[in-house]
Amino acid sequence: MPQSTAIRLPVRAAPPPSPAVVSHGLLGIPDFRFHADGRQERVVVAWRLVGPGGAPVVAALGGISAGREACDPDDPARGWWRELAGPGLPLDTRRFAVLAIDWLGGAGASTAPGPAQEGFPAVDARDQARALLAVCDRLRIARLHAAVGASYGGMVALALAEIAPARVGGILAVSTSHRGNALSAGWRGIQRAIVRHGLALGDGAGALALARSLAMTTYRTRAEFERRFAAGAGAGPSAVVQYLLARGEAYAGTTRPESFLCLSESIDRFRLDPSRVRVPAHLVAIVEDQLVTLEEVRELARSLAGPVVLHELNSEYGHDAFLKERDLLAPAFRAALEGETT
Repeated sequence: MPQSTAIRLPVRAAPPPSPAVVSHGLLGIPDFRFHADGRQERVVVAWRLVGPGGAPVVAALGGISAGREACDPDDPARGWWRELAGPGLPLDTRRFAVLAIDWLGGAGASTAPGPAQEGFPAVDARDQARALLAVCDRLRIARLHAAVGASYGGMVALALAEIAPARVGGILAVSTSHRGNALSAGWRGIQRAIVRHGLALGDGAGALALARSLAMTTYRTRAEFERRFAAGAGAGPSAVVQYLLARGEAYAGTTRPESFLCLSESIDRFRLDPSRVRVPAHLVAIVEDQLVTLEEVRELARSLAGPVVLHELNSEYGHDAFLKERDLLAPAFRAALEGETT
């Protein structure tokens, strides 16, 4: 288990701030082999790199809704990780180049299932890690400074450390485990059943909106909902329902039902032997997280073969803390990116 005293490894002083350069593209891979069943397919991976030329490269990997637009140095309001990645933020695009991809099977420009999901390969987190490595090869990035992942992206970071330890200097995994738990799998399974029922009735988007509304109740905490929507605060039951439905409709407006099914199943499919991961790792457990429990992350920390630092934090945002809690997560980002260990 981690000790209370940190040893700071030698770190070069940060260079003067440099302007961030944005590059992006589509990489075609003619014979990509999927991990689950060994199928070979031609796939396309969409990527985006933001940061100074020649800067250390950090992979930014988020939940199943994330993609290549992690941040935008010209517009702080854009990007799924805008709270943590950007100029002067914990993942500083003046010091690091931030690389992100659209998930295979997801809602972006990478290869994904069409209106009829049948026949699309089963996707594993290791497939995402190998797609990321292919982009690194294309960009001549021999070694990532770090892979920083949260939720599903944390699984991808762990998979990357497992299959290509020489290609990554360390990982930071937030609200992530090496395996799922039965209750979380049950919640996701019910959501997928709702979506499949809607697809069968010809209303996949409506069903996805309802499934996402339900999912929001697992991402956040009772305390957060009480603070925002308790009757005594002037809101009441109708307000929380309206909020959840609105979030579900917004999600369904940007995500295909088939992509949700593909990546939700990918979460439940993931299993990893932590003893195979030897690269330095920082893990963040949110005590209030309903989906990835504190004990699961502690078990992962105990089982990893390499150096590990476990950060146990409290947040009323629960599993969504990685999207909301800049100040809370900043020390863990700094420690991981500067190579601190215990």
